[in-house]
Amino acid sequence: MSLNEQSAVIHLPVLFGLEACTRDELYALGFESGQVTVSDGLVMLRLASEDLAKDAVATLNFRLRTAERVLYEVASFDATTFDDLFFQAEALPWERWLDFGYEILVNGYSRQSALFGVPSIQRTLKKAIVNRLLTARGNKNGRVREDRRTGQIEVRFALVNNRATLLLDTSGEGLHKRGYRPLRHEAPLRETLAAAILHYSFFLRNQAKGEGLFDPMCGSGTFPIEAALMLKNEAPGLHRHFAAERMQFFGVSRFDRAREFAKSAIVEAPAGFLFGSDISGDAIRQAKDNAKRAGVADLITFHRGDMTDLTVERMKEITGLSRLLLVANPPYGERLTTPEHAGRLVEALGRLAGRRGGREYDGLRVSVLSPHERFEMLFGAKADKRRKLYNGMIRCTLYHYFR
Repeated sequence: MSLNEQSAVIHLPVLFGLEACTRDELYALGFESGQVTVSDGLVMLRLASEDLAKDAVATLNFRLRTAERVLYEVASFDATTFDDLFFQAEALPWERWLDFGYEILVNGYSRQSALFGVPSIQRTLKKAIVNRLLTARGNKNGRVREDRRTGQIEVRFALVNNRATLLLDTSGEGLHKRGYRPLRHEAPLRETLAAAILHYSFFLRNQAKGEGLFDPMCGSGTFPIEAALMLKNEAPGLHRHFAAERMQFFGVSRFDRAREFAKSAIVEAPAGFLFGSDISGDAIRQAKDNAKRAGVADLITFHRGDMTDLTVERMKEITGLSRLLLVANPPYGERLTTPEHAGRLVEALGRLAGRRGGREYDGLRVSVLSPHERFEMLFGAKADKRRKLYNGMIRCTLYHYFR
């Protein structure tokens, strides 16, 4: 295949606050700073050619831990009227990108633009795409055949400051769906967010120095499972499939190569460093099942226990380690518990971490994600570092106690 000399752009939507994580992941995969652009909720990667971008699409879907999706940009143009939008979209070679018989979905958003009605934008783009496909396939007076059973291709649009950007969704389901957690815990921590918190907590760097991880409210086991995948250098997308695998424009062979390369990068990880406990027996059973599906059950020790009964001495006795990262996402007091109970759990975490009462423990670092406005007062100490993050639509703060 001859190379397309025109550069191509990949868009990586991320949860607010995780942009630096995804940027760091791109650098670790060998991309250079000049190729990467970061803005709120979005990291963009520019490649020198279409073929390089197609290869990157496969790699990024498998390898990225903190991005939500991989979107391939097909066009960007100014549009202030629906005629502008329609005729410029209709002129694009959609027959190159969209396979015959697939259902075509159009979704997106508009911000600070003359065209702001999302349903109208969707209808206009869908009509433009269909018209182009009918013309290209010599069927001007017919209908584009769409069958959900054949498959779905999603075209996304971002209309910002009167500039329309059109993209192909190459991921399908969001990248946080790793494939190891089919049973939904009542209030799960998104896998991409858990991986980012571990990144911001310097988990890998400190584990190499003998530090373990302990989650005293582990729920479905997301923190220790994501930590285990990181220790193995295992691509988080290995246990699932992606929309672009079935799209002729990208080709299944690219994904086959990326999958095999990701498998070859897996390393043998040390056991005895990852621990999770929870007061719920059902949660512990789910966590063990999820770890087994993820292929990391041999790296994690789960046990049922009440966090309020834990002490640092007890954690060190359980783990056999002198250095620990205590990481937690305590209940928020919105769905599973009351605000009062959530506050008491923060106080208990502070006692466990030695911050309430002024006693600090050597060898214990702490990272806690919480939306509680009085967290530091309840926890018993000002954080060494704070970072604003979002868990779904809930604004939270990641509190670090590292000193």
